[in-house]
Amino acid sequence: QVQLVESGGGLVQPGGSLRLSCAASDRTFSIYVMGWYRQAPGKQRELVAHITSGDSTNCADSVKGQFTISRDNAKNTVYLQMNSLKPEDTAVYYCYRNALGTVSWGQGTQVTVSS
Repeated sequence: QVQLVESGGGLVQPGGSLRLSCAASDRTFSIYVMGWYRQAPGKQRELVAHITSGDSTNCADSVKGQFTISRDNAKNTVYLQMNSLKPEDTAVYYCYRNALGTVSWGQGTQVTVSS
């Protein structure tokens, strides 16, 4: 069972930036789709971005041009660079791995955007 450990969340003012990291314990990290979901209070979990083994990326329309996903296969880590943060970006952010249909989740990291 792979372990996914997120870090990098916290409190940031509107307009600020954060970079989330998700480290995987699995040595087969490089061959699977990795991504991020988020869940705001009272809302359903929504897909934020994902990245394939070939480094193709896709972001939700709500964060295009604002968030960037990337991966470092040598470090078994996927990143989410979040810029120009807004209060509506406040949520728990979850890293996930999709291994041929089997999805694993991290424990989540809180991001709060507030002045």
